[in-house]
Amino acid sequence: MTVIALFGAGGKMGYRLSRNLKGSLFEVRHVEVSDGGRERLRSALGIDCMPPDAALAGAQVVILAVPDTLIGKVAAGINTQLRAGTMVVALDAAAPFAGHLPERPDLTYFVTHPCHPPIFNDETEMAAKNDHFGGIAAKQHIVSALMQGPESAYALGEEIAKVIWAPVMRSHRVTVEQMALLEPGLSETVCATLLDVMREAMDEVVARGVPREAARDFLLGHMNVLGAVIFGEVEGVFSDACNKAITFGKPALMRDDWKRVFEPQEIADSIQRIT
Repeated sequence: MTVIALFGAGGKMGYRLSRNLKGSLFEVRHVEVSDGGRERLRSALGIDCMPPDAALAGAQVVILAVPDTLIGKVAAGINTQLRAGTMVVALDAAAPFAGHLPERPDLTYFVTHPCHPPIFNDETEMAAKNDHFGGIAAKQHIVSALMQGPESAYALGEEIAKVIWAPVMRSHRVTVEQMALLEPGLSETVCATLLDVMREAMDEVVARGVPREAARDFLLGHMNVLGAVIFGEVEGVFSDACNKAITFGKPALMRDDWKRVFEPQEIADSIQRIT
């Protein structure tokens, strides 16, 4: 049985992992520094935490379910206790991409992240419909990368990823560099920013007299049908009026060089700011 030491087991992300790993084929040793997190694990899942030294003794895998800003500190703190061949799993590409993991060529570094449940899905149960983050009831896709280590280690890393992000549909293999393009590049710098702008636009039409509920219903409904056409979820074309609005709207809203956010230095700078 593979032994996993889960650091940050009672935190926001760690608790999700603790819940999904409970009853799995892995032996999990939970490490949590906060009193609240330890109590949450004990009362909700019946899990008792262990001191870091005890959790690491003989562990083949260490999962760092801690904030990006702490991964470097935590990894450095346990570095001398990690045996050669140990797999260290990070849940986001930011800290590994920024070089915050110890320079240990004898360790395996595996990075995995959820895609989150897709907007277009076949969920019918309310629990799944309301699971917007994923990892509870809604099915989702995931991405994973073997940053360093033997090729044979990928299978174990992916097996763990499919458990902690369950229920999983497609499991995509990418590189750490590609994962950084996806986040923060695609998902946060572009998608989150444009969604925030759309929310501001909704607030603007409300300020100009449109009832808030009407504006929200109109925007979210159009996001659904427009998104279905744009991303090929359904066959369809926009009206001439809509196409003309896009032709005019894009240069009014977007800088000509906006795609520079995906340049390697821009991605590196973005990651440095968040780690």
